[in-house]
Amino acid sequence: MSAPSPSTLPHSILFVCGANSIRSPIAEAIARSLLPQSVYIASVGVKDGERDPFVDVILAEQGLSLGDRKPQKWEDLGDGFFDLVVTLSPEAHHAAMSATEADATAVEFWPMPDPSAVNGSRDQILEAYRDVYRRISVRLKDLCQRV
Repeated sequence: MSAPSPSTLPHSILFVCGANSIRSPIAEAIARSLLPQSVYIASVGVKDGERDPFVDVILAEQGLSLGDRKPQKWEDLGDGFFDLVVTLSPEAHHAAMSATEADATAVEFWPMPDPSAVNGSRDQILEAYRDVYRRISVRLKDLCQRV
């Protein structure tokens, strides 16, 4: 896939999930690897969260890293305006629709399962996280093709 033209991309994208621990940081990491550096990319949650070590494992498998990044809430953002807000959970979508109702911000809902709800062996749990990674990756590649 060729890189999308910077002139057709949103200038800024915000990924939102419940606690900014799993889905939105994965989306942020993938987006940073696919999109030009000229696109500002961030992620937040609608409530407090803790960093999830399984996210680091599956990102490392793909050669990606969150560095020393810590989960943050929407209220922690300095600038709240984004061209595109991508919500990854119903709770996040509701919060984004409320927060952007007076703006001309595009909001897209990409519902993703919560892999932390999976029980089983470490391999089964990691496979649930890999599944979310794959789903988000497909959606981001689709976004790049649409613009």
